[in-house]
Amino acid sequence: MSKDDVQVVPEEIVMNKIFVVRGQKVMLDRDLAGLYQVSTGNLNKSVSRNIKRFPDDFMFQLSNEEFKDLIFQNGTSSWGGTRKLPYAFTDQGVAMLSGILNSERAIAVNIQIMRVFTRIRQMLSDNMELRLDIENIKKKLHHQDKNMEIVFQYLDELLEKKDQPAESRKSIGYKLKSGKE
Repeated sequence: MSKDDVQVVPEEIVMNKIFVVRGQKVMLDRDLAGLYQVSTGNLNKSVSRNIKRFPDDFMFQLSNEEFKDLIFQNGTSSWGGTRKLPYAFTDQGVAMLSGILNSERAIAVNIQIMRVFTRIRQMLSDNMELRLDIENIKKKLHHQDKNMEIVFQYLDELLEKKDQPAESRKSIGYKLKSGKE
């Protein structure tokens, strides 16, 4: 295993800190600071010293309404005495942070975050391509057979189920008492 394969933070933790705000996938300053193991104030000071590196499409401050919506969506009554509205960083903003935070941990965490953003983008792209392919097939076969409509209804249902969180399944089959397989 190379040093590039070592995960500093479990991938699930990174994924759970990505939110959609203004139609963009973002991470909040306080969550990034926690991952980098620095204070939110120090992270924001570093950003403000390098503000030219963070245009509006890399970073923006949440409005009161957006912040309240995030709290409501996540079922959190309070986010630890936040005095200022948090800053949201897009994936480009997170990438830019790597240029201003020089600790070994910040570099390793940044690489991990960028890989998660890339994986999310790929999953969305794959899902969209599948949906477009199914729609194209539907259009071609629509006039040929009514039975095909049933097949496509099932495909649509499967796609919808795929988008929902997986539920735990009971294992099926026989279990050997001796423990041999």
